[in-house]
Formats: sequence, structure tokens, C-alpha cells
Amino acid sequence: QVQLVESGGGVVQPGGSLRLSCSSSENIFFFNDMGWYRQAPGKEREMVALINVGGVTKYADSVNGRFMISRDGPKKTVYLQMDHLKPEDTAVYYCNARVLSRTTWGQGTQVTVSS
Repeated sequence: QVQLVESGGGVVQPGGSLRLSCSSSENIFFFNDMGWYRQAPGKEREMVALINVGGVTKYADSVNGRFMISRDGPKKTVYLQMDHLKPEDTAVYYCNARVLSRTTWGQGTQVTVSS
């Protein structure tokens, strides 16, 4: 059973930065891709950033140029560096790992951008 544990959320002012971490119980290169999703109150969960086994990344238009996904194989961890945060980035952020049609979610970490 794969386990994903997110950390790094918190409260930050607009324009600030946060780095989220997703620690996997399994070798991260076991997955076809890993990524970050977010869900704001009253909204559907949306993709924020993905990285596939080959290292190719994909971003939502709303975060492109501000967020960066990266990974550390030996640490079995995927990161999301978030810069120039905006109030509309406020959401619960979830880590996701996919192998073919099987997906695993973390428990989520709250990010609040507010002055």
C-alpha cells in the first residue's frame, strides 16, 4: 500500500513563497507520474503540476511561471515550490501518484494566502 505524506503548508502573505513536500513510501520512479492538485472551498479539485517518470513537467495555466515541481529520488520526495503566491492560491493541496490506472492521494496540506 503506497503512502504519500504532504508537508509544508501554512499561512503566507500575498507575494510570499512556500515549498510543499510529498514523501512517498515507495521509490518515486515506480510511478508513471506524480503531481500536485488543489481544492478550494466550493470548487472542484484541479491539477496544479505534474512530473512524469521521464522528468517532463506540466503546469496549470494559473500557476505557470510561479510554481515549480521537482523531485529527489534518494529521498523519495516530490516538491512544489510556490512563489509569488496570490489569495486565489488558497486551497488544500494534495499529492498524487499514479501507476497506470491506479492512483494514490495524500491527506492534503492547507495553504492560505492572506494579508
